[in-house]
Amino acid sequence: MSLELISVFVLLGLTLASFVWEKIPPDVTAVALFAILLVTGLIPRENAFAVFANPAPVTIGAMFILSAALVKCGVVDRLSSFVERAGVLPYPVVILLMVALVATLSAFVNNTPVVVVFLPVVLGLARRMKLAPSKLLIPLSYGAVLGGTCTLVGTSTNLIVNGIAVSNGQPSVALFELAKLGVPIVLIGGVYLAIVGKRVLPVREMLTDILSDAEKREYITEAFVQPNSPMIGKTIKDSGLKWNRGVRVLELVRHGVAVPIDLKTTELRAGDRLIMSCRPQGIAAARSVEGLDLVSDLELGLEQIAAHEGSLVEAVVLPQSDLVGKTVRGVNFRQRFRLVTIALHRKGRNVREAIETLPIEPGDVLLMMGTDEAIDALRSSNDLVLFDRARTPTKSPTGQIALVLGVIASVIGSSALGILPIEIAAVVGVVILLIGRVLTSKEAYASVEWNLIFLIFGMLAMGLALESTGAAGLLATGLVGMINSFGGGVSSALLALAIIYLTTMVLTEILSNAAIAALMAPIALQVAAELGVDPRPFVVTVMFAASAAFSTPIGYQTNTYVYGVGGYRFTDFFKIGIPLNLMCFTMAVIFIPRIWPF
Repeated sequence: MSLELISVFVLLGLTLASFVWEKIPPDVTAVALFAILLVTGLIPRENAFAVFANPAPVTIGAMFILSAALVKCGVVDRLSSFVERAGVLPYPVVILLMVALVATLSAFVNNTPVVVVFLPVVLGLARRMKLAPSKLLIPLSYGAVLGGTCTLVGTSTNLIVNGIAVSNGQPSVALFELAKLGVPIVLIGGVYLAIVGKRVLPVREMLTDILSDAEKREYITEAFVQPNSPMIGKTIKDSGLKWNRGVRVLELVRHGVAVPIDLKTTELRAGDRLIMSCRPQGIAAARSVEGLDLVSDLELGLEQIAAHEGSLVEAVVLPQSDLVGKTVRGVNFRQRFRLVTIALHRKGRNVREAIETLPIEPGDVLLMMGTDEAIDALRSSNDLVLFDRARTPTKSPTGQIALVLGVIASVIGSSALGILPIEIAAVVGVVILLIGRVLTSKEAYASVEWNLIFLIFGMLAMGLALESTGAAGLLATGLVGMINSFGGGVSSALLALAIIYLTTMVLTEILSNAAIAALMAPIALQVAAELGVDPRPFVVTVMFAASAAFSTPIGYQTNTYVYGVGGYRFTDFFKIGIPLNLMCFTMAVIFIPRIWPF
């Protein structure tokens, strides 16, 4: 084995290990990989930037923008309201309707914003049906994932695999070509979830449920340390503001800036403002502390929460949020939103300690307390989506809604009829929406998940390195040799297809599906060449296997979102997801060779 081959396999192993380790963001890992491949010459420098000519990232970016326009004009909100009205129907019927609607939307637009819009609606539906939200949220995510398998633009992995296939001389997959298998999978998946969902899905607590009844009746108030107060020079712990007296100090503001506090070491100064969470008896306790005045009593005319009852609200952090990568303390959360963060849910864990120092991640669920006015002001934020009630549909002009629907219909129609390639049609659609001022350029740029785009570029470079160094061919030769020892002909191709599907599916469950699609597509093409069969069924196999991720909350971004919101455990996805994975695998192995013969 040559040094080049060894180097490529080592880099591939390190890249996958970094994805699993999660200490470095996947997009940073991918960009670093691209740089290393360039510097070492593992990909020919004259061809290195060919990855930027791949139409997949451009198409994916354009589809993000088209999806954002559809959400902004209120179309998705209006459709989601139909789900909320279904609360009077039996559980199986509700699941079927929800999966059908979400899958239909997700077949044409980015499924992450679809799930985000539906989250508060489904939570309201759960309250109306007197069910735990955990009985509905996994089916919501699975419906979005299933819908993405129905069209070429349904998910980024389809576009990535298609782009790699086209760059290797294969004809492009038609827009609705995947529906031949995708629609039956949606139907079977919907029926499966309707039948077993209520019985298999667990009853899980949301973040609000971790609070005691007394904590749910807390008040948020601000207090002012008077000049010459006996509290000056004392620590917060020694000042008499103790949780056993119904008072909890959440934040200290000094000279207009929130400062880090340690109850045992932070000494109070004159003019300090303390933001406190108080049980009803705690208000009286705070008033009794000598040298401490509640802001509401002083009538200073300052911006304040004062002694209002604190309303609890939960919200999920959006992928494009400015909060991502920053801490609660670092963004001055309390001053920015006038809300206090009480707890955080991430990857199956409820966190109540040291929340201020945790870097915020997409999909984190925050439990916050504040006044109704502060909560209402947060509803228009592009950083968080609140769960207490469904969003009010945007009141967009009728002409604007018609323009968005017309543009998306034209993009789909022109691609389906072969008038324009999907990447050109999507870019033209974006230009029309920008000229029509449906979106500003800033909103358009913000709607693109740039971390995904750069992840794709990096992994496309890895795929190119696998091809140019012969690593993909070596893997394919080894696989085919092993398969041929069991027989030959069509049975070998079928076994190879099954192995490709299972390998892609398992890797997708633990790593980024976009990264795995970019890695497995060149290998699948090489396997088809080694077997001397049509590559088409192998291309389609990678598309389905890289999309149909149900067994873990990290296999697909929508799974990650409902993971936090529903308070699920990792094993909850195993119980309901593994059977669905096996169903999709069985259908793929049986029907792909029939629809797309070898």
